[in-house]
Amino acid sequence: MKKLLTIAVPSFNSQDYLSNCLDSLVIGGDEVEVIVIDDGSTDNTGKIAEDYKTRYPNIVRVIHQPNSGHGEGVNQGLLNATGIYYKVCDSDDLLAKKGYLDLLATIRKQVEKNELPDLFVCDFLYEHIYDDESYVSAFARYMKPNKIQTWDKVKTFSFHHMLLMHALVYRRDTLLKSNTILPKHCFYVDDYFSFKPLAYCKTLYYLPEVVYRYRIGRPDQSVTKENMFKRYKQQLTVMNLVLSSFTYEEINVMPKGLRKYLLHALSVLNLTTLFFVSGGKDNQPQRKKDFKKYLADLKSNDMEMYKHLRYKSYYSLIYWLPYIFQKRIITFGYNVTAKVCKCG
Repeated sequence: MKKLLTIAVPSFNSQDYLSNCLDSLVIGGDEVEVIVIDDGSTDNTGKIAEDYKTRYPNIVRVIHQPNSGHGEGVNQGLLNATGIYYKVCDSDDLLAKKGYLDLLATIRKQVEKNELPDLFVCDFLYEHIYDDESYVSAFARYMKPNKIQTWDKVKTFSFHHMLLMHALVYRRDTLLKSNTILPKHCFYVDDYFSFKPLAYCKTLYYLPEVVYRYRIGRPDQSVTKENMFKRYKQQLTVMNLVLSSFTYEEINVMPKGLRKYLLHALSVLNLTTLFFVSGGKDNQPQRKKDFKKYLADLKSNDMEMYKHLRYKSYYSLIYWLPYIFQKRIITFGYNVTAKVCKCG
């Protein structure tokens, strides 16, 4: 049977929640391929994955690799995928049953019609694991639902909305054409995965259903403020990778909706990078120096992109302020956004 969808599950020491994740995925049945990438785990993650492979031999596959990081798990999942579409689900997250099954039904319908979009965009849920707070990130104001469309039909995104990994289901051959290879041993690579391939997606289909349940709140997660501040150099690495995807001139000739979205994403990610760098209380002189170098390198490599981020993006509102005030404003803005969106 041809697999409609491959779901990669990068997993490192995930024994406490991997079963819940896989239980939410195997309900897709034989049209789904679930690839668990055991990233050198030292707990029972590998054994749990193998148990699911035994119980669901037509659905679950397992790859064991030396510890290489989340990005390499995504890479290996894609290299081994056979499904028409490809999605990543982190081992501590879930897929929502109704939205997931509706997504499969929609893919099946499009296969029968021989009309395959390059990208499915779905709503997703921020879901706190220690309380009942949640927030749906929906895209109905930007895209027409339940139909194939081009980027010219996509409207301008609001500041707090981004096409994160959780919303995206790429056509596998389109993703391969983008040659988006994520770095090893690096957090926050989702930003790159959610950016570069978009320019290779000529057609989109927006499914207004919550498919992904992004479960947040654990203190060991990479998106806690403490870990973000500690790993700021990894964010700089990813941001430089994102900026290397396309020059400003290349983006400027892309279809209107795509051009506006990519520049919006770069603007938000630039502010996010400032938040990573300026946060925390340790080694502030070095952090300031690293951010200035990041801007200087951007100016040297792509002057037009530097001018855009400097004069025409959200960052332009605070660029003139002393670094200490930039830090305070961006931290305040992050805290407000996180509170509204229930994402921090």
